[in-house]
Amino acid sequence: MQIHRNINQIPHFEKAVITIGTFDGVHLGHAQIMHQLVETAKAINGQSVVITFFPHPRNVVSADHTIQILTTQEEKYQILENLHVDHLIEVPFDKHFAEQTPEEYITNFLVHNFKPRIIITGYDHRFGKNRAGDYKLLETYGTKHNFSVKEIPAEVLEHITISSTLIREALKSGNVKKAAENLGYAYTLAGVVVEGNKMGRTIGFPTANIQPDNQDKLIPANGVYVVKVQVMNKSYLGMMNIGIRPTVNGKNRTIEVNIFDFDQDIYGEKIKVSFIDRIRDEKKFDGLDALKNQLKADEIQSKQYQLIP
Repeated sequence: MQIHRNINQIPHFEKAVITIGTFDGVHLGHAQIMHQLVETAKAINGQSVVITFFPHPRNVVSADHTIQILTTQEEKYQILENLHVDHLIEVPFDKHFAEQTPEEYITNFLVHNFKPRIIITGYDHRFGKNRAGDYKLLETYGTKHNFSVKEIPAEVLEHITISSTLIREALKSGNVKKAAENLGYAYTLAGVVVEGNKMGRTIGFPTANIQPDNQDKLIPANGVYVVKVQVMNKSYLGMMNIGIRPTVNGKNRTIEVNIFDFDQDIYGEKIKVSFIDRIRDEKKFDGLDALKNQLKADEIQSKQYQLIP
């Protein structure tokens, strides 16, 4: 998959089949759209093109509401590549872009830059200033500019809306298994290992403290999780704590993972964690000995899970 971040340097497309959206999470509903996109492009010997935006349009248009994302741009693009999309266009989204009239959006943005042969979109797709553009306007301009509009079935759109809501609610409640069922893959979190207070070392459970790559990434509910850890090009099983560490009177929320069968200095290293299951709430124990005993029990329980390939 080719990724294009400069709209002025995209290739000349022949028979482009395009779809447009944020596709946050690229969950199973989105995957259906990508399958339709790729197969439609193959059928006409064209190119499948996904147009997406950065930052998230809602975070630009609605100043009083910041949406927590399910996938960073890098995560999203890796999933789209796995779905065999030919081209990904990342369009900078700002207030100037949002102020385009629907007619300008179609003529000056879509037609001028992509010369689409087919646009795949939902009947409820809205675009342009005040979201005044709709499916019927696309069809009207399609006749003029030689492109057709292919509708995404209503049941797929409904599935997308329901899935996105379920995924966010599941993660906010710590139900990472339910989130994975709707995503079609384990929810992930990537970042850099930073120094913590090294309290875990004193009780035999050293942890890697993670600073997430993206501050807008949705962090699951506080608690203890079984996780798959990817670091230094290898995968390990581990257990992660998200929370304030009440037993040691912590105040700030931290994300720290104990990596099983691992003993290396990884400060500054990139790390990726995939959530397998949540095993308990975070709680305050009566001292470090009680905490240590619970961590031993957590480790035994976590090691019963097989490492996901």
